Amino acid sequence: MKTTLLKSEAYTRSPWKNGGGIFTDIADAHRPGTAAKDWDSLLWRFAATPIVAPGPFSHMAGIDRLQMVVGGRGLVLKAPGQESDEREPFTTVRFTGEMEIVTELEAGPVEVVNLMARRGAVEIDLLALRQPGDRRLAAGTHLIYAARGDCNLRLDGEDFAISHENTLKVELTGASTLALVSGLAVLGSIQLVG
Repeated sequence: MKTTLLKSEAYTRSPWKNGGGIFTDIADAHRPGTAAKDWDSLLWRFAATPIVAPGPFSHMAGIDRLQMVVGGRGLVLKAPGQESDEREPFTTVRFTGEMEIVTELEAGPVEVVNLMARRGAVEIDLLALRQPGDRRLAAGTHLIYAARGDCNLRLDGEDFAISHENTLKVELTGASTLALVSGLAVLGSIQLVG
């Protein structure tokens, strides 16, 4: 097991693929050996971003996306013949990067976290840890983001305190047990396929 505390002051900022906003890049991985770390080489990315006005999402061919509102409320994602309801915070929605999505904001700006992954190369999961208790983690990379205030965790008996908007990156070669002790966190899980 390898743990790394990712501090918010070290996060990088980049424009959305469509240029419509700025996201905060918390952690990512690209194909090994690629010279340019761009959207084409991306394996996975965990990022936070404000959505301050209704508008289209970026087109991301070959990318699967999970998204969750962590600040504000009232977000709805509209696609032809489909609507994804994120009106309540800490609700996960899944969609493909090819979907033609336009946002609707029913109660003002929101802050979201996104977990994106190259389809067929990576499998992802995103969920809110709201109540104290144990959760089994599989081998892979796990990101525990303190989305709303500080939180305390226990990972295989070792205690960790994560300050607001910081992230604990956990790289596991085997299964492990994570316990939320206090606070609220968002857990992003990433497993390479094959």
